[in-house]
Amino acid sequence: MTRLTHWIKRNTEMTLTILSGCLILLGIYLNAHSQGPLVDLSNDMETPLSAVIAFIAAFIVGGHSSAIEGFKELFVERKLTIDLLMFLAAVGASVIGYWMEGALLIFIFSLADSLETMAQAKSRDAISALMRLTPDQARKYQLDGSLSLVATADLRVGDHIQVPRGEAVPIDGELLSAQAVVNESVITGESIPVDKIAGDTIIGGTINDAESFDMTVTVENHDTLFAKIIKMVDDAQSNPTRAGTFIEKFEQKYVLAIIIAVPTFILGAHYLAGWTWLNAFYRGMVLLTVASPCALVASATPATLSAISNGAKNGMIFKGGDVVENIDRLQAIVFDKTGTLTLGHPEVENAFYRVGEDQKMINQVVKAAEFGSTHPIATAITSFLHETDNIQLDKIQDLTGKGFQINHRGDTWKIGKRSFALCSDAITLNEDEMALTQKMEVQGKTVIFVTRNHQFMAYFALADQLKASSVKAIKSLNELGITTVMITGDNQRTAEHIAELVGIQRVYADRLPDEKSHLIEELQEEFEAVGMVGDGINDAPALAVANIGFSMGSGTDIAMETADVVLVNDDLEQIPYSLGLAKNTQKIIKQNVIFSVSMILILILLSLFQTINLPLGVIGHEGSTILVILNGLRLLGYK
Repeated sequence: MTRLTHWIKRNTEMTLTILSGCLILLGIYLNAHSQGPLVDLSNDMETPLSAVIAFIAAFIVGGHSSAIEGFKELFVERKLTIDLLMFLAAVGASVIGYWMEGALLIFIFSLADSLETMAQAKSRDAISALMRLTPDQARKYQLDGSLSLVATADLRVGDHIQVPRGEAVPIDGELLSAQAVVNESVITGESIPVDKIAGDTIIGGTINDAESFDMTVTVENHDTLFAKIIKMVDDAQSNPTRAGTFIEKFEQKYVLAIIIAVPTFILGAHYLAGWTWLNAFYRGMVLLTVASPCALVASATPATLSAISNGAKNGMIFKGGDVVENIDRLQAIVFDKTGTLTLGHPEVENAFYRVGEDQKMINQVVKAAEFGSTHPIATAITSFLHETDNIQLDKIQDLTGKGFQINHRGDTWKIGKRSFALCSDAITLNEDEMALTQKMEVQGKTVIFVTRNHQFMAYFALADQLKASSVKAIKSLNELGITTVMITGDNQRTAEHIAELVGIQRVYADRLPDEKSHLIEELQEEFEAVGMVGDGINDAPALAVANIGFSMGSGTDIAMETADVVLVNDDLEQIPYSLGLAKNTQKIIKQNVIFSVSMILILILLSLFQTINLPLGVIGHEGSTILVILNGLRLLGYK
């Protein structure tokens, strides 16, 4: 019973529609069995008063909201809509004694409206699902050190909060505890929990997978990642498509034409064709019903909302229905390299030690030198040597832009790039070592050399790692006939190596941010529409210039705000998925438009030749509307 009550509250419009249908069934029963007083409106049919009351009740219950909306749009917004046409057709049918037909028209029209409302509600469930990911309350530390439950919305920057084991993080912040283990699958799609240390960023909605930890709030509740995502989805569903806007404008002109055409038809049928007033008026009501563009109006919106909802459910935020339309036009997609195709930070790929040298000592000296530095290369080497013991060096010099020079136990060590560590003529590499290091550098890897007392000891080769989804995504796009392009500020050698690994067709290297946007403009002269995928501030100009901008969810705020699509999970495979979703959306909208226009024309012809009556006209017209809505809802299940 509780579930039924909840469903009724959530679906009030559909509940009233069902009640209207029940009243029609009651009216049909009373029409057949009632012995009470009769109502005769000179249509050769006498209807029991009790049945008339049931039909009028069905009319009011099912049609009051459409009638109110129709007159509000007419007198307040000065717009003519199909709500007004349906109301006039139902009233007209009732006036000449076709009570059941009038009530049936309102019922099926209400059913179509209710289905469309439920479709929109189902689409907006994507927002509700996102909102439920962050708790409404948080455990906040008070000045005396005690904990108290407060509303998440009341948290302010600088507040200290505790996140218990197994609970969701209520808001974005910075870790205060020494360490934490956080499941970020809701953001990244990666099921393996992430180890965090003090100072790391904690994102609201992620799950604490270990012991409780403390964190500092770094944003207001409305500025969290999830708040931004929710706003983007909400804005997208309020943003009409070009097709939807065109249909809305067409609807007003079409309704005006029908309002003029129907009385003209009735007068012409009576005076020119010799029909009786009753027959002419009845046929006018049939024409008014079947000529209404209900199915055409519903051709685009349910399909587009379903596509937006499908994207949000799969971690892809479209910033409007027009974005879904434009994606279908893409012929080329440009990718930034660092942070888009790659992870955005280097990792040690190879470590080489000259035969006979003390590997343990080399690792200890290198780790001690790099430890504490925030440089990405130092961080990568320290991470690679995480199991190596820490030692104390006698003296260390950090030579900016070159590397480290170390004195330890009477030995002089150098750690850095070739030009620094191998600057002495006394340092030589044998043929194999030279070939290996040159091969690494040709592939675009950063090679860090280690020497002791002018003797080569070892090297560490580092490279930015490809994202797991890069190769599959580029392969899918190439197979779809999309030209794939990479624009990067990196050198040509590194860019070409990455492009070869992932299958990128065109490469433009050594490009500054403003040059990226100019290159997008050049590509737009060659291709109908060009997409851009990026994540950083330097990508924002190119994202703005592109016909469709894709931003990584882990990227900067400005990139997310500039882009048309946000890939929340940073999964590049969502791009070919978005193309498939967009193509299916346009396909379904075209199907709906062709079907609805065909049905309107067929029903009008049948009406003019007096082949169908009002009940069949109602079923054909509103039935086509329901089919169009259901066809659009298929996109909710697109995979």
